Amino acid sequence: MEPADSGPGGYAAARLRLLQEGARSGPPRRTGLARITDEWLAALLNGAIDADRPRGVSLVAVGGYGRGELSPRSDLDLLLLHDGTADAGAVAALADRIWYPVWDLGLALDHSVRTPAEARGTAGEDLKAQLGLLDARHVAGDAGLTAGLRTAVLADWRNQAPQRLPELHELTRERAHRQGELQFLLEPDLKEARGGLRDLTALRAVAASWLADAPREGLEEARRRLLDTRDALHLATGRATDRLALQEQDQVAADLGLLDGDALLRQVYEAARTVSYAGDVTWREVGRVLRSRAARPRFRGLLGGRGARTGSHAPGEYGERTPLAEGVVEQDGEVVLARTARPERDPVLPLRAAAAAAQAGLPLSRHAVRRLAAAVRPLPEPWPAEAREQLVTLLGAGVSTVAVWEALEAEGLITRLLPDWERVRCRPQRNPVHRWTVDRHLVETAVRASGLTRRVGRPDLLLMAALLHDIGKGWPGDHSVAGEVIARDVAGRLGFDRADAAVLGTLVRHHLLLVETATRRDLDDPETVRSVADAVGSGSTLELLHALTEADALATGPAAWSGWRGSLVADLVQRAAAVLAGEPVEDLTDPGEPTAEQERLALESWRTGGPVLALHTRTEPQPPGEGRTAPDAERPRTGTDDRGPAQEPVGVELLIAVPDQPGVLPAVAGVLAMHRLTVRAADLRAVDLPDGVAGHRSAGAAPGTADADGRTGGVLLLTWRVAAEYGSLPQAARLRSDLVRALDGSLDIPGRLAEREAAYPRRRGVPAPPPRVTVAPEGSRRATVIEVRAQDVPGLLHRIGRALDGAGVRVRSAHVSTLGANAVDAFYVTDAAGSPLDGAQAGKVARTVEEALR
Repeated sequence: MEPADSGPGGYAAARLRLLQEGARSGPPRRTGLARITDEWLAALLNGAIDADRPRGVSLVAVGGYGRGELSPRSDLDLLLLHDGTADAGAVAALADRIWYPVWDLGLALDHSVRTPAEARGTAGEDLKAQLGLLDARHVAGDAGLTAGLRTAVLADWRNQAPQRLPELHELTRERAHRQGELQFLLEPDLKEARGGLRDLTALRAVAASWLADAPREGLEEARRRLLDTRDALHLATGRATDRLALQEQDQVAADLGLLDGDALLRQVYEAARTVSYAGDVTWREVGRVLRSRAARPRFRGLLGGRGARTGSHAPGEYGERTPLAEGVVEQDGEVVLARTARPERDPVLPLRAAAAAAQAGLPLSRHAVRRLAAAVRPLPEPWPAEAREQLVTLLGAGVSTVAVWEALEAEGLITRLLPDWERVRCRPQRNPVHRWTVDRHLVETAVRASGLTRRVGRPDLLLMAALLHDIGKGWPGDHSVAGEVIARDVAGRLGFDRADAAVLGTLVRHHLLLVETATRRDLDDPETVRSVADAVGSGSTLELLHALTEADALATGPAAWSGWRGSLVADLVQRAAAVLAGEPVEDLTDPGEPTAEQERLALESWRTGGPVLALHTRTEPQPPGEGRTAPDAERPRTGTDDRGPAQEPVGVELLIAVPDQPGVLPAVAGVLAMHRLTVRAADLRAVDLPDGVAGHRSAGAAPGTADADGRTGGVLLLTWRVAAEYGSLPQAARLRSDLVRALDGSLDIPGRLAEREAAYPRRRGVPAPPPRVTVAPEGSRRATVIEVRAQDVPGLLHRIGRALDGAGVRVRSAHVSTLGANAVDAFYVTDAAGSPLDGAQAGKVARTVEEALR
């Protein structure tokens, strides 16, 4: 490339040509961009010096520019260095002749003007400034001045390293807590998140201190991938951004020659994982060196200063070795291989070392892992019993399993032990309910399952099912179906017998069965319970599936599990266990006689001709993520954060009696949405009035039949389980007033909900997938089950209710479930006579609801 001329136009044209060269990207483009920028800035400085005659100055690139890591929209980090002999006004004028042309081109500029002493003083007070100066690079002017500053800054850094490195480590931890982990975020910040470009800069600073050095394998490749991604992001957006937003990912992937956004995220995650692991290893080594330095003078003092002459050393200076397992010892707070270990003759040693480290709560030495990866032989198939037991021990160690697993993963040992792991490694999950990538979620599930092993008779099968339950996500189709095949195959290779392999296959195939059934089906319907019992097959497998369900949900994220979900699942498990034990299934779908309160409410509703309400407060906490949510701007805080646990609203049972008439369900759902009440479940039933009440519907008359006065016979009783999204619950009188207006048509519910959404608009990201409404096969013998999956928005239940009401069906019960931004609801519907719909009619109703939601 021909050099840029000294004018802004020449530099701008050269810069544009470089950025538009499709064949020139990655490191060559960044190097070329830094070079033409150097040439332009050098011409500006030299021209200014010739004009104004100040001497003893140099222009220094620092930070990312100093490293030559210029992305298309990167800031220019510049230091105008002067020796202090020139007049201050002349130096200021010189700076203006450089800064203003940069600003005129619209380039972001981080600039300063200092003497070497001032630069060192600032670095001593500001750690970030010192980090920038560690990458100082001469651009133009007095090269000796720049070299002198670089030498002094590096000397200061090395002398102050024992004090400054702990400060730098604390900064990296604070940033990780604030920004999250790059390898798990759906919209990661490539620079600030843990495992990103800032951490790479910190590792360079540690290496410059000479106290420790980061593992070099894969680190430069990780840096290149992250920088290439940032380059493509800058070009795709035209902005200086480091956040890889969802809407940009496919375009960035295409610019990098990748298949799609998932392929892009996987590359980014792999790079971040390399950086994060290198950081863990490096900071452990820094801590070890600093502890050793701190202990040595104290020990020498105890010896009266004789240590240097006698060859005595502080305890632990070279590290005492404590045996942990065969061929495995602890040394200096890490797990290392014993001197007698022979990895080439002991194929179980990697698992034994990993299990020992996890059980001891200690990190597995990187040097030990590298030696194991280089020397160990493959395990025979099926695995020997010891290997299988060591894997189960590793999985059952709890939270310390994660770091040990990552150490094995960093050297490729996991995929050598479990080849099927490759398909889920660093695989993103685009469901916001999930906190982790698929592989990390599997490990986290095993961690959660380790706390539930006392509840089951076969802890080993529980832990293995936790590790394998989502293994099918690396394959096309239903991941549960694909996962069952893989789990059976893996179980055989690991040495489990056929019966155990069958149980593992069943657990993987049905790992979502309990929570989906409990939250989306009527547990009083005997068909619901029988279907679960038939799928599971035995009480011992049901016991394992119950624990796996809880561990899976807890490892997914705060929106996936709650006391409410747990109670529903436990209820279902208890009923299914009774069936598996041979007890008869009780049909509770017939509500029987109304309670005294229900009868009182029904009578009052009939006499007044309007709705009657009763609220019963429950002490059960509102589970995070449950029910219908408010717009983002209104959402209450859930889960935990720096301020401690969130305050959870109180659950309430709301009883509503209303004369049977069209539009009851959408009216009630709309009023509840207006009052920002989240809905967990809804049950609807027709109540017969006692003999002697004028105009009551005779027993056995079909719901909806008009009486002699023209009124529809009977009273509808609706039981809703609700909770306030935030704040206190509304008064029953206000709910009743709005419900009366909703039923007589004087309250415009759709308009009110639209006004609320307009006042608190949701943040627009990637467009949500379209709603899907289906008929659940064999859901119930007494009703047809319509399943609705849609984006959770205020008033969704109201819209569904209007569609079902318009389709001429009656809703017996509704089961509401919300995970993140996704609503998954089930409605048990019948025809006007109370019978299930035939196939054609059910399909038509499903299409009607789906069209209404679109």
